[in-house]
Amino acid sequence: MRLLLVEDDDHVAAALSAVLSRHGFRIVHARSGEEALQALLPADKEPFGVVLLDLGLPDQDGYEVCGKIRKRSAIPVIMVTARSDVRSRIHGLNLGADDYVVKPYDTGELLARIHAVARRGSAVEDTGATPLAALRLGPVHIELPTRRVSVDGNEVQLTRKEFDLLALLAQRPGVVFRREQIISEVWRTSWEGTGRTLEVHVASLRSKLRLPALVETVRGVGYRLVPPSA
Repeated sequence: MRLLLVEDDDHVAAALSAVLSRHGFRIVHARSGEEALQALLPADKEPFGVVLLDLGLPDQDGYEVCGKIRKRSAIPVIMVTARSDVRSRIHGLNLGADDYVVKPYDTGELLARIHAVARRGSAVEDTGATPLAALRLGPVHIELPTRRVSVDGNEVQLTRKEFDLLALLAQRPGVVFRREQIISEVWRTSWEGTGRTLEVHVASLRSKLRLPALVETVRGVGYRLVPPSA
């Protein structure tokens, strides 16, 4: 698997590249946000499986880089940073990052997280199943292949995780999904901090879709989607 490592510290990048290479990854190292975005452009090369993105870059903040990546690609992004506060983690995940790892980290855990987001990125192809093309729930229309959502014909811009959460609940309307199940299927992790992030994503969905009753909280259990009237 090709992996894009975005890290301005050459010593850190060299050490991490050596470890990842021993585990079969082919590393492309970018030292700035602009280098990272340029590396993602060529269409004639094998695509990257994962991006490891440091936030403290010399030319632009890693959050900004993540936003630009997400606008042009669904490639899995793992933020790797020393910023450990909950607000930073939530902000990164809301921008579309698939995972958030705080330095210093255990190399084994980082490898497991890389494989987890990579598996999720290729899950549809691996199953060999024909995915649903679209879901309609009253005024809400969800196009699964293109990841587009509209309400009453007006397109709504969702982050990667917001879409994944909505699509999961919408495929079984009325069914209660446990919080642990949602975290496992959407974030592919059991990380304790994701619980608060789930609440943030639910609140954001309600706000963006302007349908506060769409996602119902089942106290002490989880959430379910309540189909609105057309």
